[in-house]
Amino acid sequence: MNQLLPTDQISGNKFVKPFILLLILAGLYLTSLYNYLLFHSLVEFFSIFVAFTLFMLAWHARQYIQNPYISFIGIAYLFIGFIDLLHTLSYTGMSIFIDYDYYGNQLWIAARYLESLSLLTAFAFLADRNLIIRPGRILAGFTLITALLVASIFYWKIFPICFVEGQGLTAFKTVSEYIICCILVFSLVLLANYKKKFTVDVYRLLTWAIILTIVSELTFTLYVSNYGFANLVGHYFKIFSFFCIYQAIVVTSIEKPYELIFQDLTKANNKLAQEVETRKSAESELRKALADIKTLSGLLPICSVCNKIRDDQGYWEKIEAYLATHTNASFSHGYCPECFKKARQELKDYKKANTPAKS
Repeated sequence: MNQLLPTDQISGNKFVKPFILLLILAGLYLTSLYNYLLFHSLVEFFSIFVAFTLFMLAWHARQYIQNPYISFIGIAYLFIGFIDLLHTLSYTGMSIFIDYDYYGNQLWIAARYLESLSLLTAFAFLADRNLIIRPGRILAGFTLITALLVASIFYWKIFPICFVEGQGLTAFKTVSEYIICCILVFSLVLLANYKKKFTVDVYRLLTWAIILTIVSELTFTLYVSNYGFANLVGHYFKIFSFFCIYQAIVVTSIEKPYELIFQDLTKANNKLAQEVETRKSAESELRKALADIKTLSGLLPICSVCNKIRDDQGYWEKIEAYLATHTNASFSHGYCPECFKKARQELKDYKKANTPAKS
């Protein structure tokens, strides 16, 4: 398709996406100046959209996706997105859950723990081939875990407080952010260890998604207000992180579905194609060798006196030269026991005949 477009149009298209992205980021910043609550809602709804889209892709393609890591985190992000939705609705100023002042930050930490631990746990399915992805059971497990987290915040109210207006972050919130970062760093190490399980683009984008999430979490250890600058920066990095996840899995599944869904099958086909080429080459060499062998298996005209062989052009040549031309054999010359005995006797007779008689 690109071959049909003018060169200047193709080069111009490369700048369209970055330009649109810059416009969106600038628009979000202006929105935060006008109404920070609106900015927060837009950012969170974007991440929620990505999370739900990722789940729908993983769920409907669960019978075809060969990479268990993608299947697992796809299901996990349904529940991460759900908790993020509750976080958005309970954020300070939304006036939806007014019976308790701490829901928003508690739900944030709950979602980030669930996200980081899911990204880490998913590698177990790559490490152990005996572990089989069972989507129904994984869905039930995440449902139970999410229900307990939500109940601990909304019903039992036993989830630790994370932020107090006028005082800032609690020790639990700060320590939790660092723990989450450590979990993500460990996930980053495992991702590098299993990079061959992913396509180059997916691996690169997932790596950036985790790195940006770490930066986002570190930024959220600095703010003293839910409407402060550090909180704004942290949400920008969350946008970048979820955008990388969106590009890695959602966009790849649309533009290059066979690379993502049938990755293992594609690799197996490529390996099989290489093996077929190798076997064809070996077969060709074998046929050539068999042809040489057949040439020597026919009737060979050989002189009964000097043992020379007549070739196809009618020339007579020594048997060693003929065999060296038509085979890979090489020769060394010596005596067999019988000829050695005969030659030694002839040498003795020669010396005796040529030795002068003593007077």
